[in-house]
Amino acid sequence: MITCIAIDDEPRALEVIERYCQKSNLTDLKATFREPVKAIEFLNREKVDLVFLDINMPDISGLQLIQTLADKPMVIFTTAYSTYAVESYSLNAIDYLLKPITFDRFLAGVNKAANLLQTKNSNSAKDDESAAVFIKSGSQTYQVRIADILYLEKDGNYITVFLKDKQILIRENMGDIFDLVPASEFVRVHKSYVVAIKHITMIEVHQLIINGTKIPIGSTYREPLRARLGLK
Repeated sequence: MITCIAIDDEPRALEVIERYCQKSNLTDLKATFREPVKAIEFLNREKVDLVFLDINMPDISGLQLIQTLADKPMVIFTTAYSTYAVESYSLNAIDYLLKPITFDRFLAGVNKAANLLQTKNSNSAKDDESAAVFIKSGSQTYQVRIADILYLEKDGNYITVFLKDKQILIRENMGDIFDLVPASEFVRVHKSYVVAIKHITMIEVHQLIINGTKIPIGSTYREPLRARLGLK
């Protein structure tokens, strides 16, 4: 599902986009805006995949609006004029829809966005799978794929890194462990355990399971863990 918003100073134009988004099973329209400044405030606060953007608007044009954003979403320009087509494509627009916009033309633009988003997500997943870290154990240093790390267990002054096929013993402080593994993919669940979120197969009140191994959940980590995973 493509998350999107629509920006146009004409109410009827927004109604058309809203109606088309409701008919399509590819789009999730989060909001519509008649005032470009309010749309900019929203985009600086919330992330969406796609923006349907009118070019001719008061105060600031659609072309100017998209250039103000640091994190630029995909854009489909909507306008009654064809004179801006070349300039819009120089801003890497996905498509350029001339008003009045037909549903089949709308779908063609949305399909372009869906294909681009799928390619982007696929490439991102490949990058995540190939990401690696170097782990020093005694006189040896191992290159380890982050995706292969199941969990880390502290025992005294040492930490054991549990992989799918082996274990690596390192001398490290648990407080510095997120310098080794990314905090976006791992979570601390106990004073002695940090686990890879993607490898959790089951969660109970006092423990979770990774690769058939039961790992305790400390009482002080229970609520932060459930909040992190979006559990009630």
